Amino acid sequence: MSSRVFQSVIIQMKDATDRCIGVTDDQGFVIACSELAMVGSHLDDLFPAMGEEREHMFSSNVRTYKLLGTVGSRFDYVVFVSGHDEAARSICILAHVAMSEARINYEEKHNKATFVKNIISDNILPGDVYVRAKELHFITDVPRVVFLIRQTDRTDVAALEVVQNMFPDRTRDFVLSVTETDIVVIRELIDEPGADDVMKLAQQIENAIKSELGVKTVIGIGSTAYHLRELADRYKEAQVAIEVGKVFDTEKTIINYENLGIGRIIYQLPTTLCEMFLSEVFKKNPIETLDDDTIETINKFFENNLNVSETSRKLYVHRNTLVYRLEKIKKLTGLDLREFDHAIVFKVAMMVKKYLDSQNSARF
Repeated sequence: MSSRVFQSVIIQMKDATDRCIGVTDDQGFVIACSELAMVGSHLDDLFPAMGEEREHMFSSNVRTYKLLGTVGSRFDYVVFVSGHDEAARSICILAHVAMSEARINYEEKHNKATFVKNIISDNILPGDVYVRAKELHFITDVPRVVFLIRQTDRTDVAALEVVQNMFPDRTRDFVLSVTETDIVVIRELIDEPGADDVMKLAQQIENAIKSELGVKTVIGIGSTAYHLRELADRYKEAQVAIEVGKVFDTEKTIINYENLGIGRIIYQLPTTLCEMFLSEVFKKNPIETLDDDTIETINKFFENNLNVSETSRKLYVHRNTLVYRLEKIKKLTGLDLREFDHAIVFKVAMMVKKYLDSQNSARF
C-alpha cells in the first residue's frame, strides 16, 4: 500500500491537533508522519511497548500506538500519536479510524486480492470485472482452480497464515479469509493439470494445517475457471462440493465438484419431489422397514458391483444365504437387486433417503 495515502490523511488531520501523528510498517519504520523529518526513522519504543501479547492498543512513555490490519498475531501497520495521556488515546483512535477507511478505499481501488474477493462474493457487476481487471493489469483468461478450506472440529486464525505461506506469489495466487471457518485459495494454473495434481495440492493444504495447528479440515474443489468472471460460479461449486460431501461422502475430507456424480443432482432437487420418488419406488413397504443388517448387505452388494460370490465372501456368509437375503429384499420392496435396472433405482432411492434425512436433521 502507498504511504502517500496515509500521508494525505495525516496532512488533513494536522491542523486539528498539535500532537505528532504517524504510521509505521510492521518493522517499526515510520512511513508517514506529520513531522516529515521522522519518515524513514525507526521507533525503538514500539516493540517493547507492544509486548508478546500484542494488544490492539498500547503505550510507551513516549507514544500511544494502535495496530492496523491485524490477522491473528500479524499486523500490517501501526498508527501512533505522541503522548500517553487520555487525549493521546482519543486522537490515536480517531487517527486509526481515518487510516483504516483510507486503507480500505485504497485496496478496493488498487488491490488484486480485494478485487478477487469481490468477484467470488458477487459484490461486483459483471461489466465492471473487465474495467477493474484492466486497471489492475489483471490477466483475465488464464485457468484457475478454487479451493474452499473449511475448518471443522475447531478454528484457528493462524490457519490463514499457514495457507498463505504455501502460496507466496501474491500476484497470481490468492488466499482469502471469507468467514471465521472458511479460507479460499484461488490458484493460477500454468498448464492444464490433471485431477490428480489438483487433489495432491488439496492434500498438501490439508496436511499443512493439520500438522502445524492440529486442525481438521474439509476441502471443496470447484471445476477449472478459464476466465475471471467464472470464479464466482467455481466458488459456489466448491461450496456445493462440501455440502454434498457432508451428505453422501462423510468419510472424505477432500471433495471435487466434478466427482459428485448423481449426488449433485439429488442435492438440488426439492424435498417434496424426493419424497414422491421414494413413495413411488417403495410401494409395498417404506425403506424404513429394512433393518440394519439388510442395509449392510445391500451396501456390500453395491460395493462389489452386484457380484453375489464376491459379496458373500466379504460378508463371510454362504452364497445361498446371500441369495436368500436378496430374495427377502425383493419381497419387501419389489426390487430385485440382481437386475441392473432395479439396482440403479434402489441405489438412487437410498441416496435420496440419505439426503432427506440430512435435510430433516438440519431443521432441528
